[in-house]
Amino acid sequence: MKTRLLLFLCFSPLIFSPSGYAIEPVPFHEVEMTSEFWRPRLITQRKVLVPFAFEKTEKGVAHLQAAADFLAGKKVEGHRPHRFIDSDLYKVMEGAAYLAQLQDDPELEAQFDRIVDVIASAQEPNGYLYPSHTTKVGSDKNMMGNEPYTFVVHSHELYNMGHLYEAAIAYYQATGKDKLLKVAEKNAQHVNQVFFVGDPKYNGGKPIRQAPGHQEMELALVKLYKVTGKKLYLEMAEKFLEIRGKTYIPDGEGVMSPTYAQQHAPLEKQSEAVGHAVRATYLYSAMADLAHLKKKNSYTRALHRIWGNVTDTRMHITGGLGAVHGIEGFGPSYLLPNADAFNETCAAVGNVLFNFRMFLVHKDAKYLDVAEVSLLNNVLAAVNLEGNRFFYVNPLEADGKYPFNHGTAGRAPWFGTACCPSNMARLLPQVQGMTYAHDDKNLYLAMYAETSTKIDIAGTSLAISQKTDYPNEGRVEVSLNPEKPASFSLRLRIPTWTGKQFVPGKLYSYLDSSSEKWGISVNGKGVSPKTELGFAVLDREWKKGDKVVLELPMPTRLNECDERVEDNHDRVAFTRGPFVLCAEEVDNGGVTHRFFLDKKLSVGKTTLSRVKHPAGSFIQVISQANALKKAGEPEKRKLSLVPYYAWNNRKPGSMIIWFPTTPELAVFDPHALPKKSIFKTLKASHTSDLDTVSAIGDGKEPRWSSGNKVQRWTSRPQLGKEQWVEGHFAKPRKVRDVGVYWMQDQQDVKFPKEWSLEVRNKGEWKPFELYVTDRYDNRANQYNVVHPAAPLTCDAIRIKMMPKEDAAVGILEVKVAFED
Repeated sequence: MKTRLLLFLCFSPLIFSPSGYAIEPVPFHEVEMTSEFWRPRLITQRKVLVPFAFEKTEKGVAHLQAAADFLAGKKVEGHRPHRFIDSDLYKVMEGAAYLAQLQDDPELEAQFDRIVDVIASAQEPNGYLYPSHTTKVGSDKNMMGNEPYTFVVHSHELYNMGHLYEAAIAYYQATGKDKLLKVAEKNAQHVNQVFFVGDPKYNGGKPIRQAPGHQEMELALVKLYKVTGKKLYLEMAEKFLEIRGKTYIPDGEGVMSPTYAQQHAPLEKQSEAVGHAVRATYLYSAMADLAHLKKKNSYTRALHRIWGNVTDTRMHITGGLGAVHGIEGFGPSYLLPNADAFNETCAAVGNVLFNFRMFLVHKDAKYLDVAEVSLLNNVLAAVNLEGNRFFYVNPLEADGKYPFNHGTAGRAPWFGTACCPSNMARLLPQVQGMTYAHDDKNLYLAMYAETSTKIDIAGTSLAISQKTDYPNEGRVEVSLNPEKPASFSLRLRIPTWTGKQFVPGKLYSYLDSSSEKWGISVNGKGVSPKTELGFAVLDREWKKGDKVVLELPMPTRLNECDERVEDNHDRVAFTRGPFVLCAEEVDNGGVTHRFFLDKKLSVGKTTLSRVKHPAGSFIQVISQANALKKAGEPEKRKLSLVPYYAWNNRKPGSMIIWFPTTPELAVFDPHALPKKSIFKTLKASHTSDLDTVSAIGDGKEPRWSSGNKVQRWTSRPQLGKEQWVEGHFAKPRKVRDVGVYWMQDQQDVKFPKEWSLEVRNKGEWKPFELYVTDRYDNRANQYNVVHPAAPLTCDAIRIKMMPKEDAAVGILEVKVAFED
């Protein structure tokens, strides 16, 4: 396929423009990646992640097949409506197409062609493509509208098509096959007719003129324009951006608030990052495209304001965006929680895409620095090393038990909303396309990785390669071999982290100083080049065999946070080079929350240990840390740190990035019962390693029986085996009632087959006698409350449970009301 691709790119008249940016990135399929850091990930992507993702998105294929069958006149039964399940499939297809450009894979190509046939058959004759409305199962109650395009704010009709366009373009460029591209163009022309011209079938024939509720269509239309050269698509992208915040402004709350999809104001007047973070970054990416292609200076000014707002007030040190649960988005300025951070993986992907576009437009390295931090920390953390388990949510602290990641305390094999794994599938193959960019007089080394490529510059063909262990080490050896001597500027990025702070913006700064400085030599001789916009600039005539060596020292640095971020008061974080470091329980002999540090710690007195680590990475050992002992007294202990991206690849357990600098903030046992608990002690017949029995008495109110948002007790992996839980009071109490909030998930934890209570008084256990109208219930999403038949005094209760066959049992919370 790769040979066919090269011939196709050389002779196809349909390829209009490589990018249209101020400088051109070297396409990823023209860059050979030999990096020991990145290449294994690409291999895993090809052998594990993409096949696994295709398997998981078969439901999307079936969803489309239902529409195809309906259009073919076949009877369709049991088709369940879904707003965006096919978009996950399209993202996986896009990632697969990128891999196809890197290596021939006839089996993958055949699978792709089969799916393309289904998609084409699911498209209505006028170009409309949305299976739930085609088969007449979409409706208001499932946020799709009763008719097509009647609930654009949340139906995802346009969002899905944006991802289809990107998949179609990627596959066309990989193979020259245009069947899916024709589907995309047919839909785009249909969308233009319905939204900007008027179609008798929709909206009474009047143009709808409403921006997509979830942005993606806009940036995909720009791509479609670049591939086909058809200005209609660029004009459509511009129109969708221009009407946002003008023709339709929702007036509700939460997901219907004006800010949720950035519809609160015209784009040129926006100044802050608000609302759903993924929607925002996709929007800003499209704005960056249009700002350059259409010379829209009002967008440029707005993006500068928004970018500054993000990096100064709303970005985690990991490059994560969208700290707030519920809206999965931006909260108020400086609201950057650690354990409760949302930081959706897709938002980090969007952060990379947005900032790389900003670099291509403005040629400023600060945008690459943000993209790199987000990529190497938040994005890479989102998939395990085996390529088959994922984070949707990316907190900066975890206690090892709280199910922060859609119902689990670690990575999950997949999600009902599977945008994050599929986004990983399409981003990682593109990384090597972010390493080089150029115009005819300047060559930018944008990202460092062991790679090689060839470009045309300054009237000659240039072979260039990097030899480096970056990002683990900071030495980069660059070899330049022009066919003939040529004069141009070689621009080497000098990352922000080599200076006084880790990442651009005003949120984070180094507490310590470093005497180590970056340096450059050309053919063995040290030079002192000028710097421009974050790049060291080497202007000279380059000849075959020239070598440039860049040294970027990577001492471990101690970081503090803007004092307006309340969650990081009296806390510090470690970084090394572009990596954020964290402590994991598996390396530190217990819970990581028990450690605290001295703000005046000299990290220069630490050691860097190369140890066997599944991430192929390093473990940093801090020799001067303090840790609480059980009695509450501190002791001196070594603290081991790993890159944040590598956490949760071994044993489950706690993790922390921001370490307290006072013993008062350290916590010996984050799972201990709070002082206000009704129970003095709790114990159970069996407790899963991923859960804690103290959860049932921690006083944290669950909203749903799924247990996604609170800690829980479960009997996993013991299935079908009788269980019990005991709660002991500090003294005998008069009990008015007992309420049990049962857990039931979509896996192996189910409501009990039956349950009962026992009570203890004066050391003797007796059955709890139920009030005459009560029963032992297991209703969902509420406390199941029982009352005693007569006045009752006891000092402990025992809940006895018989699970269903092949199921475990789980409890989220137990409430006991007292008369005294």
